[in-house]
Amino acid sequence: MILGRALLEKRIKEENLIENYCEDCLESCGYDLRVKTFYDASGEAAMKLSGRVMPEVKEIPENEIVLKPGDYVLMETIEKINMPKDLAARVLNKSSLFRCGASTFNALVDPGFCGTLTFGLKNISTHDFVVEKGVKIAQIVFEEVGGGVVPYSGRFQGGKII
Repeated sequence: MILGRALLEKRIKEENLIENYCEDCLESCGYDLRVKTFYDASGEAAMKLSGRVMPEVKEIPENEIVLKPGDYVLMETIEKINMPKDLAARVLNKSSLFRCGASTFNALVDPGFCGTLTFGLKNISTHDFVVEKGVKIAQIVFEEVGGGVVPYSGRFQGGKII
């Protein structure tokens, strides 16, 4: 079951589900996430059975960035998410984002994860795309999880970028 607005608002207020919460970002069955920081991820990367090689990451200090066609950046959210054991969340594009020719790249937010979220943004169009810090960029949708879980304890706990 996806959490609707009333239940989502209740859990935000009672359980601190979303820190740095903004009432204007609450939708009928999700919450709009806002951009806090941009990062350039460059250099070699690999995912092998023997281990991962993560790219070098540098913060982009500008308040507004221009993504040329094909450009890719990482973004960190203003919001910090505190996932209880009975919820998982999916991060989805806002329709206005893909209408502009851009798309986010993200993963499931596991039960037990706490921290800011990091996801990718790629300009998949043939024209420049401008994006500014603070803008609503994606929507997070929370779903109940049944059957018991093992809470997240991976390398990105706490909102680590890389």
